[in-house]
Amino acid sequence: MISDYRCFFCFTRAFEKLLVKENIPAEAKNSFTKDMITMYQKNWDELNSPEFARELHSLLRNYTLNSDPYKSEKKKYNDLAMSLLPELESILKQSENPFGTALRLSIAGNIIDFAANDNFNLQATLDRVLHSGFAIDNSESLKKALERADNVLFLGDNAGEIVFDKLFIKTINHPNLIYVVRGAPVINDATLEDAGYVGMEEVAKVISNGYDAPSTIVGKSSDEFKHFFNKADLIISKGQGNLEGLLHLNDKRIFFLLMVKCNVMAEFLKVEKDSFVVFNSAGFKSATNYFTGI
Repeated sequence: MISDYRCFFCFTRAFEKLLVKENIPAEAKNSFTKDMITMYQKNWDELNSPEFARELHSLLRNYTLNSDPYKSEKKKYNDLAMSLLPELESILKQSENPFGTALRLSIAGNIIDFAANDNFNLQATLDRVLHSGFAIDNSESLKKALERADNVLFLGDNAGEIVFDKLFIKTINHPNLIYVVRGAPVINDATLEDAGYVGMEEVAKVISNGYDAPSTIVGKSSDEFKHFFNKADLIISKGQGNLEGLLHLNDKRIFFLLMVKCNVMAEFLKVEKDSFVVFNSAGFKSATNYFTGI
């Protein structure tokens, strides 16, 4: 189910920006808005937020014929993130705790999210993550789980952010790590094209999940993805969208790494909005039925 009334207003703000961005007639924009309201009413109790977002983006494509409206923004932030790599690698070399520092940088990259807010300050977020604590901190448990795991599945989130993930993956240097991107463009989420552009294959095997929701919906993902998901000893999940798609599973293998971007999520996790968190799914058994209708 869609978890909170505030989700509706978040969707309307995001799609208003997209309608302004797209060059379609006012009549088409009005028609899309009516369709959006009808779809929301019909799906309130049926779909979680990421799945509903997928349906809305599919609907909008029928009007715009644009399969990748954030294509230029994705390239811009992939390029920006790669331009920061020399500085970030220097920070890592000077760190007394490279694992912790690389983890923090990876989480800071989660700010690059056009679904939540397209007015963000990446540099300020990088500075803040290096000098603030985690609101939920299971990072030591994550480190130990990485040491034990034979097979690791890393669920990526956004373009640009994946450059910071690459740096973290290079730092942990696990021999059997698979990095997962979306099956097709949706918002500014990373795809195989983005992973290839930033050279993710240099540090991990890369696959798509075969589905175009801004999340990981296991039941609707490809057989290849399901194989590696079931095989993994440890699953690292980046971002709020992946959390909303997976938290109800209460799967102790999953560690969620994200910046909390909305009040709905902040209230659920009992942290402040804009907090950085690293937590293990096993500790959140109350999540069942919160983000999904299951």
